[in-house]
Amino acid sequence: MTVRTDESTQKADAFAGEMLTALNNSATVLMLSIGHRTGLFRVMSKLPPVTSGELASAAGLQERYVREWLGNMVVSRIVDYDPNSHEYALPAEHAMFLTPDAGPNNMAAYADAIPAFAGVVGPVADCFRTGGGVPYSAVPNVQEVIAGLTNPLYDAYLIQSILPLVGLSESLTAGVEVADIGCGQGHAVNLMARAFPESRFIGFDFSEDGVVAARREAESWRLINASFEVKDVARLGISNRFDVMTSFDAIHDQAEPDKVLRNIREALKPGGLYFMLDEAGSSLVEENLDHPLGPFLYAASVLHCMTVSLSQGGAGLGTMWGEQTARRMLGEAGFTNVRTKKFGPDIEHVYYTCTK
Repeated sequence: MTVRTDESTQKADAFAGEMLTALNNSATVLMLSIGHRTGLFRVMSKLPPVTSGELASAAGLQERYVREWLGNMVVSRIVDYDPNSHEYALPAEHAMFLTPDAGPNNMAAYADAIPAFAGVVGPVADCFRTGGGVPYSAVPNVQEVIAGLTNPLYDAYLIQSILPLVGLSESLTAGVEVADIGCGQGHAVNLMARAFPESRFIGFDFSEDGVVAARREAESWRLINASFEVKDVARLGISNRFDVMTSFDAIHDQAEPDKVLRNIREALKPGGLYFMLDEAGSSLVEENLDHPLGPFLYAASVLHCMTVSLSQGGAGLGTMWGEQTARRMLGEAGFTNVRTKKFGPDIEHVYYTCTK
C-alpha cells in the first residue's frame, strides 16, 4: 500500500501547528503566573480601560514591565487593546477565570504552578537517566502554590457541598474525633474546626513549615478544637482513636501509600469512616484522553508528585494513580464499603468514603 503524500503532509502540518500553539500557550502561562503574583489581573478587573502607565500606577508596578506583559496578554487574546487610545481592558468574561474573585475557577492560580514545578525540570530530567527522584524541598514555595490551588475549592465547597455529599456533616455537627493525614498548611482542617465546634480535629504532616502555617491560621481564627503535629504518617503508631479520618490530595504522593492507608485504618475506631479526596482519573492512560486536566496532572506528576515519592525510595504512584488503583489499595488496607462520588464544579477530584 502506498502512503498518500498529501494526507501525510496535511497531518504533519496540523501537528506542527499544534506544537506551535503549545509553545505559545506555554509562554503565556508564565505570563498568567506573573499576572496572578503581581495582582495585575485583580487590579485590571476593577478598572475601566487604562493605559499601561495608569495600570502600573494603580498596581504599584514598573510601567516598562507592565507594558511588555500587556503585549503578551493582547496577542494571546486575553486583554483587549485600543490602538487609538492606547488603552487596555480585561473583559469581564475573562476576569471571571483569572482573579481571586473566581475562587476555584481561577485558572491563573493553576498557571502559577507551572513556573514552580518548572524549576526542577533539570534535576527531574537527570532522574530519567539515573533513577531516584527530586525531593519536596527542591520547590521552596510548593506549599504556597498547592494552597493557592486547593484553598479556593475548600472555601467555596467543603462545608456547604462536599461534606454533606459524602455524609459527614451530621456526625461532625454532633461531635466526633477527627484526624487529617498530610494536612499541609491545614486550611481544610481549620475550616472544618470552625464550622463544627463540637468536633475535635488534629492534622498530621511531615512538613514543619506546613504545621507552623496551620497553627498560625488556627490561632488567628481562635480555634480551640484544632491542633497540628509534625509526624511521618507512614509511622503513625495510633490505634482505635478516631471516629473520622480524612486526607485531601495527600495519598498519591506518599512514599509508602500502602502503609499510610493501613495506618489510617488502624487509627480508626471500629466502624469509623475514612474520607479521601484525591485526583480523579483512570489508572489506564487511554481512559484519560478526554480528562479536562489530563496534560496538567501528568506533568504535575512527573515534576512533583511522582518524583517526590521516588526521591524517598517510595512507590511513585503519581498524580494519575487512578480510581482502579485507589480502590484496590483501599481494599488491600482492609477498608470495606468503598464508595466514590463526584461533585460537578470540582472537575479535578473524586471523593472516596470507606469504613473500618
